[in-house]
Amino acid sequence: MPATTVTEHIDRAIRKIDKSTAIDHWDRNLGRYDAEELMAEVLGRKLTPSVLDRVLDRTSKKRYAVMVARRVGGEPIPRIKGHYAFRGLDLLVRDGVFVPRASSELLAEEAVKALRRRRGERVAVDVATGAGPVALAVANEVRTADVWGVDISEDAATLGKDNARHLGLRNAHFRAGDLLDALPRRLRGGIDVFTIHPPYVLRGDLMELPKEIREFEPLQSLTDGSDDGLGLVRRLAAEAHDWLKPGGVLLVEVGTYLSRRAQATLRAAGLVDVSWTKDELGVTRVVSGRTPRRNAHTAG
Repeated sequence: MPATTVTEHIDRAIRKIDKSTAIDHWDRNLGRYDAEELMAEVLGRKLTPSVLDRVLDRTSKKRYAVMVARRVGGEPIPRIKGHYAFRGLDLLVRDGVFVPRASSELLAEEAVKALRRRRGERVAVDVATGAGPVALAVANEVRTADVWGVDISEDAATLGKDNARHLGLRNAHFRAGDLLDALPRRLRGGIDVFTIHPPYVLRGDLMELPKEIREFEPLQSLTDGSDDGLGLVRRLAAEAHDWLKPGGVLLVEVGTYLSRRAQATLRAAGLVDVSWTKDELGVTRVVSGRTPRRNAHTAG
């Protein structure tokens, strides 16, 4: 018997998503999460009991079927929806630009904390910014700060600018260039916080990634081509001394398996007070280091 109600369509979608080999089924309830999120997008509302019992109209059926098919093929949910919620912000998402991840919310949170501890004019820079989630969250939560997002991809920089306009964040700026080349020279020595979610997949591990990542994310957003996944981090850590204020902070989002190597990388570059922050699951997600304090630039 064909599905008629919203609940029946969701149940059918769950079965299809659960069988997909293109998706990383890291959570046994992922199929339900995805099916319900897509249905909520189609209906434009939360899935309350009364909504679940409704008969789905023909137009919504077709739209939902197309969305589910795209997900079964491995396409990430934010790409299918065209937007993504990040720390309360509704971000635009487009093909060719790395899809924001919930795991990066901790990086943004740590950046906001570090920035609020600084005095005077405050500047933050997010490197390899992608769609700009971290830069935009920081700009939104510290409105008096000057926030920059840089990425080697022109498409990413354009999307970051569009997101800033979409959100009305005039203190968020985006430019394209290699690492820090795109930054105004006037920022040299005047930055309080660097953040980076680097392309840390090891060159030899690319083919082991699930299809939903390997085939739907830009290659340059996944790997820097290094053998250890920390090539871009080494470059940024080496240049940090010239760009950060004394006591300025570099925050790096890493896979937990890279935590110790990332810490060693920051120490080797001469950064001090190297530490790490765990997420709510107890997994190390952010590694940090500071430039040596030569005079009082912090609030203590």
